[in-house]
Amino acid sequence: MMLQAQPQPGPGPAKEAGTMLLQAQPPAGGHPEPRPLSAHGPGRSGNEPGTMMLTVPASQPQPQQAQQPPQAPAPQQQPHPQQPPAAPNWQAAGAGYVSPIPVRPTHLGHALAAEWTKIRSVRSTMWTLGVMVALIVGIGLLTAAALSGHKVELGIGYGFFSVMLGTLCIIPLGVLVISSEYGTGMIRTTLTACPSRARVLAAKAIVFFALAFVITTLATTLVSLALSGMLDGREPTLDEWLRCTVGAGLYVSMLGLLAMAVGSLLRHSAGAISAMFGVVLLPMLLAVFMLGSSSLQWLAKGLITYSVPNALATLYGMPFLGTGEGPQGWGPLGILTGVAAVALGAAFVVQERRDV
Repeated sequence: MMLQAQPQPGPGPAKEAGTMLLQAQPPAGGHPEPRPLSAHGPGRSGNEPGTMMLTVPASQPQPQQAQQPPQAPAPQQQPHPQQPPAAPNWQAAGAGYVSPIPVRPTHLGHALAAEWTKIRSVRSTMWTLGVMVALIVGIGLLTAAALSGHKVELGIGYGFFSVMLGTLCIIPLGVLVISSEYGTGMIRTTLTACPSRARVLAAKAIVFFALAFVITTLATTLVSLALSGMLDGREPTLDEWLRCTVGAGLYVSMLGLLAMAVGSLLRHSAGAISAMFGVVLLPMLLAVFMLGSSSLQWLAKGLITYSVPNALATLYGMPFLGTGEGPQGWGPLGILTGVAAVALGAAFVVQERRDV
């Protein structure tokens, strides 16, 4: 069989390029010639038998591709030592686990809210403040009823007796604000939620002082109004009103803050309460026994002058010794404020250095 390309003869239309004829040739020898297949292309007639025409479509010329210069072989990279995988950042956005709880920085306001929740949800707070209000208001009204109709110098000055007994309730509350957490072990939970120990102590001091000041000032104001209306005495001045109401509230609150600082230093409820009662009552008791000795009268007068009961009486304008010796007016409040500031500063230092 021979494959041969022939041009298209005849007057007919010209065929497209790439037309080839496939023609079978007789075999050599005496073998009978096989019957060929007849295949006729279009537009042809009378072709020889055994002739087959193949039409191959002309291929379009392809554009020559630009020869690229041979690239240099890439340098072999030296194997780096295998590094340990980085620890996953759980708070990173889009990497690893992302907590659905919003993460935001904490501040003193969060600690104040926590301490307010704790101090108002404890039974000891309600009982202690309730008893203090009952003592201040109850004894103040009883004093006003007993002295009603009598001529007195300053009616509101007799509120000292009720406030003095009220201080015996604020001292245990100030100690229990912090020492109770050390006794039960809940201070560990508090410091886990708020690792800043200074912030915790500051929040306790602010919440307790504000609560004690508001409750005491309201109670002393009510007693002062009752005494002023029921007793026959001179009209008190504005300074005397402030000292018998706001000054007494500040003094009692500062005494409770001093008790809280002692509780933070000792970390023992019974020990801190005993120490504070000793500071408040012991100087007066010692002075009573010293007054009988002529050689110790100077010491007894000093103990009475700077004792807590006499300081409260001075705020109300009724000092025990009746003399102008010692601090007068707002002086006792300034002395107690300085002592409480020193004790609270020591509590901050010890809180930071000592373990729970």
